[in-house]
Amino acid sequence: MSDPTETTGTNGTGGAAEAAGPTKAPGGGTGGRHVRVVLVDDHRMFRTGVQAEIGQTEQTGVEVVGEAADVDQAVTVITATRPEVVLLDVHLPGGGGVEVLRRCAPLMSDAEQPVRFLALSVSDAAEDVIGVIRGGARGYVTKTITGTDLVDSIFRVQEGDAVFSPRLAGFVLDAFASTDAPPVDEDLDRLTQREREVLRLIARGYAYKEIAKQLFISVKTVESHVSAVLRKLQLSNRHELTRWATARRLV
Repeated sequence: MSDPTETTGTNGTGGAAEAAGPTKAPGGGTGGRHVRVVLVDDHRMFRTGVQAEIGQTEQTGVEVVGEAADVDQAVTVITATRPEVVLLDVHLPGGGGVEVLRRCAPLMSDAEQPVRFLALSVSDAAEDVIGVIRGGARGYVTKTITGTDLVDSIFRVQEGDAVFSPRLAGFVLDAFASTDAPPVDEDLDRLTQREREVLRLIARGYAYKEIAKQLFISVKTVESHVSAVLRKLQLSNRHELTRWATARRLV
């Protein structure tokens, strides 16, 4: 297995068969457009599929310059390669996409060479979408997107546009414009993405062992996350935690 932090400028192999292949711009090539991209996702096979789908640089103009599988690797690779766009999974070991955004904030605000983030996730949950947008991501698309649309979204984000999957666009507008928009929850904001995942599963009644299996982490790590959640929320046990999560409709 290759080191996911290894940077690369070559085209990938393997493939995601579901998405349609990217389309050449009229006249061939990409009209001279070029964008350097880092892929951040904890599933190696998915990264390989995305690379195979969009990383044909001569056709798409997309050059995948690095990959990462967790938060620490992502920050290291993004800092080292300074891509124009990062395709960022929301759920990642080490704190999730929100933690990557927080630690890369100085790169996003660089006036001359900003690093822009496009969330690419299987989730269309409100807290996930709003969390990464508030964290500084320029868009959010789901993993059902086609290769052609993903390439287009990457270039639009590179140019400074905000990009959302069609179904999410209306949702995001409604969420931020409506009086029913989820308010800022300072208590919830103190939790990392992974801690929120553990919190939600605990509140749903899952045992530590079941949570560990579902999130591909150890039982000890689950225990560590639960301890952190209890400490940050100033709660004493999982029963209080469940009530807290239920009151906020997080279950």
